[in-house]
Amino acid sequence: MENEYRKKIKEKLGLRRDIFKEFLAEFLGIFFLILFGCGSVAQMVLSRTHLCDILSVHIGFTLGVMMAVYIAGGVSGGHVNPAVSLAMVILGKLPLKKFPVYVAAQFLGAFAGSCAVYGLYYDALMDFTKGEFIVTGENATATIFASYPLKHLSVLNGLVDQVIATAALVICILAITDRKNIGAPKGMEPLCIGLIIMGIGVSMSLNCGYPINPARDLSPRFFTALAGWGMEVFRAEGCWWWIPVVGPMVGGAVGAGVYALFIELHHPEPEKQEENNVQDKYEIITMT
Repeated sequence: MENEYRKKIKEKLGLRRDIFKEFLAEFLGIFFLILFGCGSVAQMVLSRTHLCDILSVHIGFTLGVMMAVYIAGGVSGGHVNPAVSLAMVILGKLPLKKFPVYVAAQFLGAFAGSCAVYGLYYDALMDFTKGEFIVTGENATATIFASYPLKHLSVLNGLVDQVIATAALVICILAITDRKNIGAPKGMEPLCIGLIIMGIGVSMSLNCGYPINPARDLSPRFFTALAGWGMEVFRAEGCWWWIPVVGPMVGGAVGAGVYALFIELHHPEPEKQEENNVQDKYEIITMT
């Protein structure tokens, strides 16, 4: 009886077109990325680092990305990042016609995640700010949602920062998901991708906090503009806002190109793969 009821519900509500399923998967995946990631920043800022520190933020984003890929990976591939989607389009792993749908889902999901973090910490935010939302400075709270550079960072260096960090992200993702390379055990890919975020966080976060994702940065910034911080979120630090959007997109393309030129184009053909197994190569290297 229960199975028949579930079958009827699925027939009525179940989506049949893959693109709609992929849209919902990307939306929900990045929602949790923002909830865990920006939520950890909120906890650090609003407690004035008494409850957690920057390492907690790295862990929050690591777990956020890991769970986002677990949530969406089997349906959409778990890109949850327009730069990753662009890399997949360049490599022919995602049809170009799906790209706008993925990006729309990612931006909307990130906006919804920002709303959730704001609602979750509303009372703490009001207590901390006394109703005065500041974008930059010692008591800034806009940094909970979007990235802002340190004073030493120039526009050019900020752009280079985002290109390098995002290219590193994309190259590592491609290596983890490449079945002709060593790859990761089936089902462990999200964990490995989460560890990439941890690696980037502990090595490349000084300048501007490693946004490396246009949707993760721009959608929460839009939210803060609407929620009380105003248009200063776009004017601050010399109109910094466009760098975490353009830089990661360029980095995604660079990462795709580098992995293709250095690794993917040189994979042996399927018939040669059996004779010259990549795993055997790895074992030989590690034994020497």
